[in-house]
Amino acid sequence: MIHVIVASHGPLATAMRESAEMVYGALPHVFTVTLTSEKGIEGFKQDFAQVLDTASRGADGVLVLCDMQSGTPWNVACQYAFSPEVAPPVNVIGGVNLPMLLQTDEVLNLRDVNAAAAQLLALTQPTLVVAEANTRVQSDDF
Repeated sequence: MIHVIVASHGPLATAMRESAEMVYGALPHVFTVTLTSEKGIEGFKQDFAQVLDTASRGADGVLVLCDMQSGTPWNVACQYAFSPEVAPPVNVIGGVNLPMLLQTDEVLNLRDVNAAAAQLLALTQPTLVVAEANTRVQSDDF
């Protein structure tokens, strides 16, 4: 089973989980950790370690969804992902969004966190769209 951590600058991770739960219901496989100005980077590192410990229990892998690449949440998560001593294995994706978080349900039962990351990206990419005006007249018929 794959567990998920959403990591962000500020309250984005917590708000995203709350929003996802409004749409989907309880997400017991999703954990959150946030970087705040009050705790700073060192506090975030401590919080991340605690959340990772909790998320690792009973998991075959932990997938960390960060708000953006190369920020503190990403950098801290990558330290764990690239450490051969970390168990279960960790993988990191940057650019978390609500559809991605909702799609984590599709990868929960996988055992390989790297396969879960690849599948989650494949599922999420089609949700990234640019709005276009529809010039066709739509019928009221179903």
